[in-house]
Amino acid sequence: MSVPPEPPTSLTVACLCAGWCVACQAYAATFAQVAQAHPDVRFAWIDIEDHSDTLGDEALDIENFPTLLVLKGAQGPRPLFLGTVMPHAGTLERMVQAAQSGSMDGATVRTALAGPVAALAAAHRVQGVDTPAP
Repeated sequence: MSVPPEPPTSLTVACLCAGWCVACQAYAATFAQVAQAHPDVRFAWIDIEDHSDTLGDEALDIENFPTLLVLKGAQGPRPLFLGTVMPHAGTLERMVQAAQSGSMDGATVRTALAGPVAALAAAHRVQGVDTPAP
């Protein structure tokens, strides 16, 4: 018996940032640009300080920005990647393509942030991506 494929919107890419972070502010436009190119992927911009109550103690461990969390699955999201990345469109594009193609599926990422980030991403998605105001 084969397992039905997950719907295309089962991929979430969340940028975990801080409002005071200059690198995050500069990355916001790039993140939004890549999000526009992938309407089948949920992109979310999540300020870890604004949502610290929801994210819990693990968010306090995020010290470098931008930090990306890539999740797969609409029900009980599975983290595929959690880490700091170079703030370049090409890097983000390659990560999205790898997650879509399944080449990240063997990744083992343990994080308590998966559920809270998925919930925030679903609640705060606006036209594909939430980004801070310029």
